[in-house]
Amino acid sequence: MMLATIIIYGVFLLALGIISSRQLKNPSDYFIAGKQKGTLQITGSLLASILGGSAILGSVNLAMSQSWASSWYLLAASIGFFCLLPVVDKVSSHGKFTLSDLITNFYGERAGKLAAIVIPMAWTGIVAAQIIASAKILFTLFEIPYDWGVLISSVLFVGYTILGGQMSIIKTDFIQVTIILLGVLASAVYLYFNHGDAQVSPIHESFPFNNGFGVVDLVVLLLSFSTTFVVGPDVYSRIFCARNAKVAKRSVLLSAVILIPFAFLLTYLGVFAAENLTPNQLHSVALIELIAAYLPQWMLAIMVMALLSAVLSSADTTLLTASMMLSELFDGDINNKKSLLKTRYFILLLGLCSMLIALFATSIINSLLLALSFYSGAFIVPIVMALWNVKVNKKMAVPAMLVGGLMALSGKIMASYLDLEFGNYLVIVAFALNFIILRVGKSD
Repeated sequence: MMLATIIIYGVFLLALGIISSRQLKNPSDYFIAGKQKGTLQITGSLLASILGGSAILGSVNLAMSQSWASSWYLLAASIGFFCLLPVVDKVSSHGKFTLSDLITNFYGERAGKLAAIVIPMAWTGIVAAQIIASAKILFTLFEIPYDWGVLISSVLFVGYTILGGQMSIIKTDFIQVTIILLGVLASAVYLYFNHGDAQVSPIHESFPFNNGFGVVDLVVLLLSFSTTFVVGPDVYSRIFCARNAKVAKRSVLLSAVILIPFAFLLTYLGVFAAENLTPNQLHSVALIELIAAYLPQWMLAIMVMALLSAVLSSADTTLLTASMMLSELFDGDINNKKSLLKTRYFILLLGLCSMLIALFATSIINSLLLALSFYSGAFIVPIVMALWNVKVNKKMAVPAMLVGGLMALSGKIMASYLDLEFGNYLVIVAFALNFIILRVGKSD
């Protein structure tokens, strides 16, 4: 019954892609949904892009070591949105289709081309993280072999993204985020009222900080993660789809507010899992093991749909954004049918690359954070400085981006794989050095 529900859901998403493809009248419809979307649609799409499978499954797994402090993962996203609010108008007026053309507008063609090369590479890792999450869901709950789970999930979201582009993504995102929010809320409420005698430690014992998550960890998270919501290709792509700047600003504010209670709801599930599941049940993906052990069959089906929705809703946006940037690398202005066709080819290519990465790299949260580390170290500081009208030397933009990105990536590798605390400080230094290089010989 549950498997049949999931199959029907997958067919429904593909059907939406086909319907959306028939509604496309020009390339603008494919790239930014005709720039005609309202507050609910943009808010839904923003939340759906953030609440990917890697974010949900990964943040719940963080509760194994960080307990209630793992709430900071999504709270950091909310903080990023609040920081974005003052410059939404400027993003909306200066951008057209992607972040790379915004960078070109501020820093010139060389900087824009660097972004159009680097960001798709990093975003391929993010798409791979979503595929990994989806495959683990299918493997754990349906015993579908991991390799087949990778293939099935890849074909589904690549299929409807190629068909309808932004038009189909906006439609599916609203449906998917509704399922995600209701699924997590229903699960938390059910566990609280039906398993109230289970052990769940009070929030004040491990939030905001504990032995698994300290002040330095929060600073690094804010620099390498929160900032990607102030300057994020996927976030900006939603802003560009909004009917006007006022709609975009309302949507960003609503998303920031909704993320706050959701962060704690999700962490409650993680803490519940950490303190009530057996060690054998915690070896892989804690949230999946939790819902399989505690939820009734009908609610389990809803939660599985929520998890798969989380995966697909984030992967499709990321994939389209990266593919549009690659098209801009070759064509500059992509508002034409030739570039639209090229973008579809890039969607297929990047989808295949992400699928191959997912077959060999199975760590969800590390795949996501490593992909974000180079991006954040390279592009956050230059874009923030441009949006806030800070004087810079534009000729130093490319060196600043390369130095900041490589240093932040190196620091993240040291901290994540070599267990060197120095790596976290190196990430912080990367942002400072990026700023200093841009300020050398600053122009008026």
